[in-house]
Amino acid sequence: MAVYVPWRGQRRIRQLLALPHVGGRERRSLYVSAIAFQWVAVAVVGWRAWARGLRGQDLGLVVPDTTGVAIAAVVGTVTFAFIQWFNLRRVAQLPPEARGFVQSFADRVLPQRAIEFIPFLALAVTAGVCEEFLFRGFAMGAMAKAGLANWEIVLLSAVLFGLGHLYQGPAGVVSTLVLGIVFGITKIAYDTLAVVVFWHIAVDVVAGVAGYRFLVRPMTPSSEQQIERAR
Repeated sequence: MAVYVPWRGQRRIRQLLALPHVGGRERRSLYVSAIAFQWVAVAVVGWRAWARGLRGQDLGLVVPDTTGVAIAAVVGTVTFAFIQWFNLRRVAQLPPEARGFVQSFADRVLPQRAIEFIPFLALAVTAGVCEEFLFRGFAMGAMAKAGLANWEIVLLSAVLFGLGHLYQGPAGVVSTLVLGIVFGITKIAYDTLAVVVFWHIAVDVVAGVAGYRFLVRPMTPSSEQQIERAR
């Protein structure tokens, strides 16, 4: 989680950014491969966690307070969705040359046509479920079992979460690290992953929807076909 995941994500994104054009086929392939990788990772980690004696309660898979969790999930989902939407709209107000990596990332990774939103939304849900299990469920559960203090658990799991998003550049690492701290504290407070799973999904879904609206410069099918033929 500290080495292979950051390396794999950064390598894949660098390959996409190096291309003169990324079409719908490449984006859909990226989404599908990321979905497959995350579920395989969850299966392997879940198997080893169970073999090592970590159970549902340790991994945050139990919901002890249904009402409180539901309220927190709804309020937080709306809040994080608004913050993400506002932040992307703010970035879009910058001159194109000042957007730097964010614009390049949006042009190549975010969905640009309606048909791409289905696999992207599947990826957003997958990331919300799988990444929370890996970073807030397994990582925090393993650290707690090792006897670390809560503040150490939250900080170390947030660092792993930030490194896992190294492909988003330095700003992406910092923002996801901060998000990881908030999610980690919330996971401990509610003793479940349910709340942060919904929050995570909201952040990723809005990134695709608002990114498409504010940052992406969609290509028409005909222009995309012309580039494909040229390649």
